[in-house]
Amino acid sequence: MKMILWCFGLLMSLVVSANDLAVDEIVQRANLASFYAGDDGRAEARMLIEDAKGNKQMRQFVILRNDLSEGGEQQFLVVFSRPSDVKDTVFLVHKKVAADDDRWLYLPALDLEKRIAASDNRTSFVGSDFFYEDVSGRNPAADQHQLVGQDETHYHLASVPKDPTLVEFARYTMKIDRQTFLPMLIEYHDAHDRIYRRVEVLAVDAVQGHPTVMQSKVSNLQTGGHTLLQFRGPRYDLGMEESVFTTRSLRNPPRTWLKAQ
Repeated sequence: MKMILWCFGLLMSLVVSANDLAVDEIVQRANLASFYAGDDGRAEARMLIEDAKGNKQMRQFVILRNDLSEGGEQQFLVVFSRPSDVKDTVFLVHKKVAADDDRWLYLPALDLEKRIAASDNRTSFVGSDFFYEDVSGRNPAADQHQLVGQDETHYHLASVPKDPTLVEFARYTMKIDRQTFLPMLIEYHDAHDRIYRRVEVLAVDAVQGHPTVMQSKVSNLQTGGHTLLQFRGPRYDLGMEESVFTTRSLRNPPRTWLKAQ
């Protein structure tokens, strides 16, 4: 009887330890779930931008992604189709791990390719409440993370930047789904510990076995504006070539991959 009780106790301790993940593993899994589903990916997207006065704008684009290594370097290409004033605008990212990302923006009206400096990563992405950095993700190693709580459905994390001079926030908190590891709520705090920016996931679907964000919202609590981002037809493991993600695609985007697959 004692042996049975001992074995049961050991089994329960293993179950508890398996569910009690270290904060670094939670952050790593959240990063993989958010940005590394499949070996590559494609989705159509629409941004609905609304300011505090109710004025609305729309952005429509296709986003392509290619992973060079799991959890490591990636490539992103974003090609805009609507409205007319941003049509054929192209955003290219070569995401790094041990260095600053390389980012380019092509503005067709000016026939201008411009590099986006690292200092601009946390500025408005084409007039929306999303930042350039939101498109490809922030390097988890740029921040110090702490597990401050957990419940049956979510991990609760608090994070502070290792170099606060590079960002506009003092800290941020994350609410991460325990099943999918998708961050469902991120709130950014200023130097006075006031929440000034909120990122929310509003809808998730399973796509080819990957939990996929289908709708998210960024709210600027300082201006009262917000941006709703909706995805349509996401697909993974399409076999995109690395040549799709070179600077040649800024002026000549890969039309084959821009069409619905």
